[in-house]
Amino acid sequence: MNRREFIATVAVSPAAATAIGEQRPTGTPATSQRRPLTITLLGTGTPAPSLARQSSGYLIEVGTDLIVWDHGPGAHHRLIESGHRTIDVTHAFFTHLHYDHCMDYGRLVLQRWDQGADRIPDLQVYGPPPMARMTEQLFGVDGIYGPDIRARVEHRSSLDVFEARGGKSPRKRPAPRVTEIHAGSVIDGNGWKVTVGHAQHVQPYLECLAFRLDTKEGSICYTGDSGPSDSIVELAKGCDILIHMNHYFSGTEPTPAYRAACGNHRDNAIIAKRAGVKALVLTHLLAQIDQPGIREQIVHEIQQVFEGKVIWGEDLMRLGLSGARVSTIEPGQHE
Repeated sequence: MNRREFIATVAVSPAAATAIGEQRPTGTPATSQRRPLTITLLGTGTPAPSLARQSSGYLIEVGTDLIVWDHGPGAHHRLIESGHRTIDVTHAFFTHLHYDHCMDYGRLVLQRWDQGADRIPDLQVYGPPPMARMTEQLFGVDGIYGPDIRARVEHRSSLDVFEARGGKSPRKRPAPRVTEIHAGSVIDGNGWKVTVGHAQHVQPYLECLAFRLDTKEGSICYTGDSGPSDSIVELAKGCDILIHMNHYFSGTEPTPAYRAACGNHRDNAIIAKRAGVKALVLTHLLAQIDQPGIREQIVHEIQQVFEGKVIWGEDLMRLGLSGARVSTIEPGQHE
């Protein structure tokens, strides 16, 4: 069966996609209204170029906040396609600094700053080292975007646009509030808590993390990129949704090191079972396995081990959580 039919099959009774709401005045963030807990899969692909699957990115609506988890190439475009605006994002978390998880960070910061016209709080950013140095090298006075930012802060034509958006001179530079985090870090938000765990991936070259979000409405664990790991099982214990990379077909790994860094679908089934999660969302999918017949085989083999719901992720799929269960599954609208 084709991808759309397959998604409809594994996503039990998906709701119709929600229409984009009315436009708000430019520069006005949408953080005053409390949101039900939802997560939108912005990018479910890999570093490989794809029109169907952008690189890693997830968007969480919780309380009065809009949180990004990873922002790889194409994820920001998907954020806009989802009906949200850059200025609505309040927090950004990064699991690790592979480019397919962070390349759109620059776009997020600059467009949010430019459109926000000094009328919204600075973006709160959390990630492993060297997150702070990366931010300075991008947006600092001598950074990659330093000349661009100076022109927008000082040239009269740019100030005309800034003031038309409601800004008042002198214009401030973008200043993301960066906090470097490690496994064991805990971030308390407004009605939510993120616990940071260890992900097994490409150490010691990059510090790799996983996140667990807990709220009154439910819990979500995102492993970033990780192979099979006791620390992931511990972090995800009892979660309502576990989002896990499902990079390739079990048994096709070229080396043991590759499996240790990425895991496979049989490993994921064991992790989900051991953690006792309610739903497993498969993501970070290579094109070789995103094919009719292969998708069904992978889901079937996972379900032989794991008794919960198995969801084949796709870009712009939206999952709603209510009463500690997946209450809605809206398939993505991008083809």
